[in-house]
Amino acid sequence: MTELELCAAAISAMKNAYVPYSGYRVGAALLTKSGRVYTGCNIENASFTPTVCAERTAVFKAVSEGERDFAMLAVCGGKNGVITGAFPPCGVCRQVLAEFCPPDFPVLLITGEGAYRRVTLAELLPFGFGPSYMEEKVTD
Repeated sequence: MTELELCAAAISAMKNAYVPYSGYRVGAALLTKSGRVYTGCNIENASFTPTVCAERTAVFKAVSEGERDFAMLAVCGGKNGVITGAFPPCGVCRQVLAEFCPPDFPVLLITGEGAYRRVTLAELLPFGFGPSYMEEKVTD
């Protein structure tokens, strides 16, 4: 799958967003190393805290289906579904990505139809806290 095809999948997923409160639609497409794509959209809730982001929806769908090895993520968003610039993952989504992805994991921030900016997870989450911090450390 090409980067542009992954971006198109994210844009398509954005259409399914449930956003009666903010009006900000977000779509994500997660490519696994096995070649499968998991899409997600944001789903709002009246009490706000249970709201879930598109990126986490895609990751959780993949993990719930047994996938753990991810190759790339594309994400887009905008008010009323109109993409007017990059819409990067929130801090919680960045932390979820850090659970499963290495620092050099590519993230495509879609800026418009056929346009995107390629960044790494490390750029989005410098000094990220990941699973390696949970390993027992031996000190002298």
